[in-house]
Amino acid sequence: MTPPTAAEVAERIEELYGAPLPHLEAHARDRGPGMLAALLASHRTIALAERNIIVHRERLRQLTHPERRIDAPEVSHLLDCARRLAEAVAVRDTQAATADAVLRSLGRAPAPQPPTTSPATA
Repeated sequence: MTPPTAAEVAERIEELYGAPLPHLEAHARDRGPGMLAALLASHRTIALAERNIIVHRERLRQLTHPERRIDAPEVSHLLDCARRLAEAVAVRDTQAATADAVLRSLGRAPAPQPPTTSPATA
């Protein structure tokens, strides 16, 4: 099973809390540490890792282009890029698996009922 993407995690957070991500981020800033803040932090980490994967994968393609010559200096760049790509994938997979497990363990609570007022008796 592949870990969820940042977009999928965002969608599940929105479903769970019943509001769009920007509103939830503002709410989490106002309330401080808690489950919502932790889930949003995981989402941001996954999104950053996904962007890093794209950047390093593209750089690796450039470095290994068939028409490009690979000399000694390029080898260190190639290895560094591959290492950074592997780190980004590991971060994404770990954070996504953790966020997925937490989101699966949570359920949306029903909305609270408005208080009922009883007619005053004289």
